[in-house]
Amino acid sequence: MTDTATRHLYLARHGEASADETALTENGRRQAVLLGDRLRSVPLSVIHHGPLPRAEETARLIGARLDGVPLRRSDAAGDYIPHPPAKEELPAGSADALLAFLAGVPEEERERGPALAREALAEFTGPVDGEHPRHELVVTHNFLIGWLVRAALDAPEWRWTGLNHGNAALTVLRYAPGRPSSVLLYNDMRHLPAELRWTGFPPEFHV
Repeated sequence: MTDTATRHLYLARHGEASADETALTENGRRQAVLLGDRLRSVPLSVIHHGPLPRAEETARLIGARLDGVPLRRSDAAGDYIPHPPAKEELPAGSADALLAFLAGVPEEERERGPALAREALAEFTGPVDGEHPRHELVVTHNFLIGWLVRAALDAPEWRWTGLNHGNAALTVLRYAPGRPSSVLLYNDMRHLPAELRWTGFPPEFHV
């Protein structure tokens, strides 16, 4: 029988991006550096990141604050719709509004999303082979974080919606052998000063 050990999966949304999303803003670069400083005491084995510039730049800035942690680009850590819900899956009171929002996402992202979402579950979740625990960071986007948290809680597939993750906030999932997956930390921003929290969100989201 193959030994398995606990995986700690650290999830971070990229830092605040420019209007055209081709680079981080000055705020976004500060957010990434501060998150890197927070993670210095974590024995990370790898930093996975999505292929888009805002995720790659965030991962690079985090990695620069750490000692020798390799970066690994992954399409599964990209920005996509992980599960386009059918109307009958959704609460009647909010179904139309959510479907209208998702209809504004490019068709390519909606079509390729489910396959990438399955790949993300296979690549990033569950206990790891071997005797030693593993700590991994995934620098990604809001939708994938919602999808992985939903999966960790065994919630319905459509429930990735409604989970809003701040730029450079931190979520930690734990996958221990023989135990249900658990959410140790969600959307934590304690490493960011007040002016760098909830960037890009309307005031009613600021808590």
